[in-house]
Amino acid sequence: MRARKAVSATAQDAAPQDATLQDARPQDAGAQDSQAQNGPGRVPASVQAAAAWSWRALLVIALIGVVIAILAVSKVLWVPVVVALLLTLLLSPLVDLMERHLRFPRVLAAATAVVLLIAVVAGLVTIAGGQIVDGFGDLWDRATDGFTEMLDWLADGPLGLDRAALDDYVDRAGAQLSANSGTLVSGALSATVTIGHVLAGTLVALFCTFFFLKDGALIWAWLIRLLPAPSRRRAYEASRRGLITLTAFTRTQILVALIDATGIGLGAAILGIPLAVPLAVLVFLASFIPFVGAIATGAIAVLVALVDQGVGTALVMGLIVLAVQQVESHVLQPLLLGHAVSLHPVAVLLSVAAGSLAAGVIGALFAVPLVATLNTVLLYLHGRDKFPHLGEDPEGLDRWLRHLDGPPGTPLLVDVDEAGS
Repeated sequence: MRARKAVSATAQDAAPQDATLQDARPQDAGAQDSQAQNGPGRVPASVQAAAAWSWRALLVIALIGVVIAILAVSKVLWVPVVVALLLTLLLSPLVDLMERHLRFPRVLAAATAVVLLIAVVAGLVTIAGGQIVDGFGDLWDRATDGFTEMLDWLADGPLGLDRAALDDYVDRAGAQLSANSGTLVSGALSATVTIGHVLAGTLVALFCTFFFLKDGALIWAWLIRLLPAPSRRRAYEASRRGLITLTAFTRTQILVALIDATGIGLGAAILGIPLAVPLAVLVFLASFIPFVGAIATGAIAVLVALVDQGVGTALVMGLIVLAVQQVESHVLQPLLLGHAVSLHPVAVLLSVAAGSLAAGVIGALFAVPLVATLNTVLLYLHGRDKFPHLGEDPEGLDRWLRHLDGPPGTPLLVDVDEAGS
């Protein structure tokens, strides 16, 4: 009995020790694994995570670079299509008006809208071109006289510079221009090529505008149908909201550009500055580039006033440009764009800068509407609807998809749904 009690006591004493050893073993194993991971020759987990994110970020950057390179090469193709899309959003109310109230067929209404657009643009170009031809010679003479007066002031004024040295600098500048005449000729030839591209792009834009006005919804339904069936409805609803944003931006920007051009053009005309109409047209076109365009054209107006009438008139013209810009920034843009675009001014400025770096003037022109539209679409796809009053329109998509199939009983060569399944 005593032996059995001794063995039992020994077993009981050994049990806690064994439990302690068993509890210690996982800790020792964990410590050994941690030492193995962080020991010599092992990469820390933080560095591994940073490396994983780095190669993914580099891959995304490389993909963006490839896309930008492709867009830069194919500008002759996609720029007219984007311009046609913006013109379609501008002319759609006119086409709908002619179709509903004047009982025009859709194709006739679209053709009439395109012809009216061509007539308006041709009229503006004719008026502005005539003013430039009539006023540029006089403005050049005044600029030459002003340059001569500046040289006289530098020589005879308080600075007292040597007139012979000034004339020598002017002669050297003329010699440099003559020496670089070959570069100027090559630049003129490249400008000729650019003009050819502009003419070709104009024809493509007009052609696409006509068919977008005529069959725009049908074309978009065809593009939606290329997506997998489960994704079509969300893509369709996201596109509806993106279209509202793009339409609001386009029409508002045209109104803002018209107000800017009218204000600066009237100011120039009241002050008696030459080329008032061409300056107004230039302001109208440049105002489609937010911030930068209007400031640049306003500076041109101030420079023309300085050359033509002196410092006082230039200061008044500068105040007019500044007043127009303040009204645009603090009254027109918030009041007219409002919730439809809702981009912070910093986002607008960065978008213009990034677009200009990526694709020059074209990139600066299209950057803000692209970012605003993508913002609306991505917010909807992530569950935040900026236009909840639109609701869902499943019948709209189904109606256009049925229209693609043709009248009932029309045999299809290929059924997209069956081919996809």
